[in-house]
Amino acid sequence: MSEIKSDIQIAREAKMQPIKDILSKIDVPDENFAFSPMGRHIAKINLEYLDTLKNKNGKLILVTAITPTPAGEGKTTTSVGLNDGLNKIGKKSIVCLREPSLGPSFGMKGGAAGGGYAQVVPMEQINLHFTGDFHAITSAHNLLSALIDNHIYWGNKLNIDVRRVVWRRVMDMNDRSLRSIIVDLGGVANGYPRQDSFDITVASELMAIFCLATDLKDLENRIGNITIGYTRDKQAIYAKDLNAQGPMTVLLKEAIRPNVTQTLENNPAIIHGGPFANIAHGCNSVIATKAGLKLADYVVTEAGFGADLGAEKFLDIKCRKSGLKPDCVVIVATIRALKMHGGVTKEDLKKENLTALKEGMVNLRRHINNIRKFGLPVTVAINHFITDTENEMKSLLDFCETQGVKASKCSHWSNGSEGTIELAKNVIEICEDKKDTFKFLYEDDLSLFKKIEKIAQEIYSASEVVADTKVRQQLKDFEEKGYGKLPVCIAKTQYSFSTDPGLKGAPTGHVLPVREVRLSSGAEFVVVVCGEIMTMPGLPRVPAANSIKLNEKGEIEGLF
Repeated sequence: MSEIKSDIQIAREAKMQPIKDILSKIDVPDENFAFSPMGRHIAKINLEYLDTLKNKNGKLILVTAITPTPAGEGKTTTSVGLNDGLNKIGKKSIVCLREPSLGPSFGMKGGAAGGGYAQVVPMEQINLHFTGDFHAITSAHNLLSALIDNHIYWGNKLNIDVRRVVWRRVMDMNDRSLRSIIVDLGGVANGYPRQDSFDITVASELMAIFCLATDLKDLENRIGNITIGYTRDKQAIYAKDLNAQGPMTVLLKEAIRPNVTQTLENNPAIIHGGPFANIAHGCNSVIATKAGLKLADYVVTEAGFGADLGAEKFLDIKCRKSGLKPDCVVIVATIRALKMHGGVTKEDLKKENLTALKEGMVNLRRHINNIRKFGLPVTVAINHFITDTENEMKSLLDFCETQGVKASKCSHWSNGSEGTIELAKNVIEICEDKKDTFKFLYEDDLSLFKKIEKIAQEIYSASEVVADTKVRQQLKDFEEKGYGKLPVCIAKTQYSFSTDPGLKGAPTGHVLPVREVRLSSGAEFVVVVCGEIMTMPGLPRVPAANSIKLNEKGEIEGLF
């Protein structure tokens, strides 16, 4: 039996092509006007070049998944594999992904560049710093924090109430100690002490703005509309009141250009932006997705975590703001994860268990039904593991047939594009037959609380939403200030339809508790924080960082 190679071994053996050769496959000319190389294998596409292109009316494929479990689902791996499969059968396709955050890379998730023979490369650079986009976003965000405190220090002409500053600081790392802090200690020379807090960079409103902006001018306007705090009489103060939008946009001038890399099979991949789907809207940038649609006939893009989070936000927020409409939705499922939803522990996943598999299928069924509520066609990608038995595979395929959904056994992890040819053909057939029936889950005119209820009841199958008087009053205040038509972005655990990560399968009748609401007036949505979810995660008891190091050859170990 041949040795099973690790992801990093496979990535290091990759025969990467020069980035200009990758770009030539999608007809991007080898000229300075079109792109800027960032080394030999990465480039940034210039926005001026993209402005010269017309839309190809390409097909947009959204890849989402069942509710995550520790067994793993392989959504990014499947996105990369599907893109390679489409190219394999002669279609011009690009995969559009999010950039990995350092927080989970050193926390518990590890690398986020796919796996096996369905990866984007250069893997280590993509997972560690990449082109510096996240650092630019972090710096621009914290520049606004510095300008706020500096304004207060030098006389506070805007009469900012230090108790009502709502702009938090950020860093791209998990650090629970920074969730609630006191700043400006040390006497009058340092300012006025006040309570402050940190979020992880991917939860920053600036990250959301970065990923929803259509161009530099739109980016600057949205930054200017960020609400940073309030006066004592509760009048809003905006970033533009501090003249912050100009310098913040300058810091993002290079970052806003989409990054292009390649898959192991030398197909183009655009990797840009990276909000988490459990605490933000979970999609790569609008600029990147639209660039893909100008450069290729098919664009494969993913939305984070399960369809109840990433896909719902992709459809209700990103599509609403950008005019994008998916032609097909792929739901990634694994037999392992479905058995966990049926009650099997991670230690027993290697054993055949048809009963648990069937019980866990309720999770997949709900995700299928939820996507159909948006008027979109669905297909299922069964990400195959070597422990899956023939009986289990047949049971899952038969179940999908009863749901009126085509399902494909996918072996891209071990076989690359050869393992997704059937899925690619299913996707093409759906895209060619698709009718324009897309619709949002809720209309703009619905009240903010009703929008929360709509998602809770229609997507999570909750019985009700509970929120205290303070939260309800905040929502009414947002509406009175003209923000009532904004969509809502629910921050909750990714591990369950409920706010209890221990509730697997497809729970019903549970309650959605709203702990906090935040206005993102620049990104143009309202964040609804539910349950125990934290917008600054903490590291686990044994973080991945404990095993990450350089070996004697100077190579990175333990990241993947």
